[in-house]
Amino acid sequence: QVRLVESGGGLVQAGGSLRLSCAASGLTFSTYTMGWFRQAPGKEREFVASITTSSRYIYFADSVKSRFTISRDNAKNTVYLQMNSLKPEDTAVYYCAADRTVGRNPTSYDYWGQGTQVTVSS
Repeated sequence: QVRLVESGGGLVQAGGSLRLSCAASGLTFSTYTMGWFRQAPGKEREFVASITTSSRYIYFADSVKSRFTISRDNAKNTVYLQMNSLKPEDTAVYYCAADRTVGRNPTSYDYWGQGTQVTVSS
């Protein structure tokens, strides 16, 4: 049974930082591209960042580029999202997901976590 478990969300003031973690089990983690997505109330789920199996290729949404970083530790089956200079518009539920291919379309991802809430106050 595949499980992706996010952690690290919370309430932070604008300009602050948070680090999200996603621990994976039940899959060969090192063979999956890992992605982070977010969904704000009333909005569609959107791509945030992704990292390929060996961390060779990393992609970001324009809205978070230069503020967020993504990394992974294949030995720990964990992917991270470091979020700096947070803005109120970053408020959303953040999800990690696993994909056999490389893409930004959430429909192509095979497995999803339950999400973690990130709230940025102004």
